[in-house]
Amino acid sequence: MRSKDKISYFYDGDVGSVYFGPNHPMKPHRLCMTHHLVLAYGLHSKMEVYRPHKAYPVELAQFHSADYVEFLNRITPDTQNLFPSEMARYNLGEDCPVFDNLFEFCQIYAGGTIDAARRLNNKLCDIAINWAGGLHHAKKCAASGFCYINDLVLGILELLKYHPRVLYIDIDVHHGDGVEEAFYFTDRVMTVSFHKYGDKFFPGTGDMKDTGERDGRFYSINVPLKDGIDDGSFTRLFKTIISKVVETYLPGAIVLQCGADSLAGDRLGCFNLSIDGHAECVRFVKKFNLPLLVTGGGGYTKENVARCWALETGVLLDTELPNEIPDNDYIKYFAPDYSLKLPGGHIENLNSKSYIGTIKMQVMENLRCLQHAPSVQMQEVPPDFYIPDFDEDEQNPDERVNQHTQDKHIQRDDEYYEGDHDNDNHTDDA
Repeated sequence: MRSKDKISYFYDGDVGSVYFGPNHPMKPHRLCMTHHLVLAYGLHSKMEVYRPHKAYPVELAQFHSADYVEFLNRITPDTQNLFPSEMARYNLGEDCPVFDNLFEFCQIYAGGTIDAARRLNNKLCDIAINWAGGLHHAKKCAASGFCYINDLVLGILELLKYHPRVLYIDIDVHHGDGVEEAFYFTDRVMTVSFHKYGDKFFPGTGDMKDTGERDGRFYSINVPLKDGIDDGSFTRLFKTIISKVVETYLPGAIVLQCGADSLAGDRLGCFNLSIDGHAECVRFVKKFNLPLLVTGGGGYTKENVARCWALETGVLLDTELPNEIPDNDYIKYFAPDYSLKLPGGHIENLNSKSYIGTIKMQVMENLRCLQHAPSVQMQEVPPDFYIPDFDEDEQNPDERVNQHTQDKHIQRDDEYYEGDHDNDNHTDDA
């Protein structure tokens, strides 16, 4: 049992200023709101706060095809009409629009997850948090479901340099299809996704019978749920499955995607989870005391996303937060009650006890098919692609990010900054 977890937290204010467009449900501004709650509760003083490096195209191409990365790098809102065949091939437009600073946005959120994995690999922290990451739908050669670059796959590839086995857990309301697909044929990564399945719900994958193929057979676990699942059913099922998975698979590290669209009242979700119920999953995974990389994901009622991820930052820090939200730049979004906790919802729970029992039985049966954790002959660890030419632990943060203006500056102590404004142009979640 570690005496006190060391936590690295990655944030760049620039991710919160991009704009997917009017009426698009994805609002990166939720990341600014989350960060300001973290600051308001004083959590930044208990962690090491870093601005991630912008991932290089060659780093993104560790998973994605080089032609797709190159296209993302050069396409702009003004030129997209000149490339209709490429736009279609890479699934851009509609759900995945081209917007200003798209590629830089991808570089920042992917850089955060890659940096998080590297700090864990180098034992510089026990837990690493990147709320901007968790974009689990992106495919090798295409965007999907508001996701362009799959930072989770890149982070897992990084962890695999040091760990024979990595466990990926996904509690987003949508199936973690991009991550499952990337590792469907290997036993080096076990993916476990808890999600809504059926009624043509996006992305339409994640049936319980999809368990992996070839070397990866039985290393993909899908937990397909129906509308209205509540805290009790969800957390009981989660704990039963994850404890058996960890006991059987013996991972060296865990990646936890904390999509907040599984919360009650989400604009695109259909579950009844309270913030406490969602956070209970984070608390449970933390107790395994394994290197842990935590990301965000979906979440489309932005004030609830901020509440959830701030509270879960507290959980990872073993810090209980007062329910009354402290004053901060975005306090008006938390009206009228200004409380942190969000109760469960009231959608009818269509997950009967017998249905939950069937899922549990089938997953346990699949796990029994794994005789033991696969043994991997680890070769010499390849070097990190990106090696900073300075020691970021020693460097003064002011010098480290001097190219950024002061109002975007991340503080390491008790300083506070202002200046991020809502970028929704009055097209807020209506």
